[in-house]
Amino acid sequence: MGESLKIGTKEIAAIAVMGALTTVATMMIQVPFPATGGYFNLGDAVVVATALLFGPIIGAIAGGLGSGLADLLGGWMLFVIPTTIIKGMEGYIVGYIAGDPVNRPFMKTIIAWLAGGFVIVVGYFIAEAFFLGMGIEAALAEMIINIPQAIGSVLGVLIALAVKDRLKL
Repeated sequence: MGESLKIGTKEIAAIAVMGALTTVATMMIQVPFPATGGYFNLGDAVVVATALLFGPIIGAIAGGLGSGLADLLGGWMLFVIPTTIIKGMEGYIVGYIAGDPVNRPFMKTIIAWLAGGFVIVVGYFIAEAFFLGMGIEAALAEMIINIPQAIGSVLGVLIALAVKDRLKL
């Protein structure tokens, strides 16, 4: 299941388009969560869809850069680096676990999605509690939004499945 690092024109185009879609999905619909100052968005759905459709490398690069750019443009400077790393990891893990988009059993898609959600929840908890100086209490409070955020990425699964069926992949 080793993923090649060959990145050609098609891969660069997929990274650019899916990274831009991730940024737009993150920034367009933001539901604020006043208790923590965070917000719910649809960016994870695009990260998951990208990883399921294009694999771990493109999922990681497009997901990380697109999400990090959304934080940068949205003024969330403190979160740019953690978001880039966490969302990149999410894209890689989902794409790696899901494997081949052509002959993938549905259960592999579900396991990949759950693993990606775990990366989001645990990744942000660690970043907020230990690296961003917010403390464990604030990081636990932020989990209230990170868990539904991760669950909401199931939209990415549905998008990927619809595109896959439509394109007969």
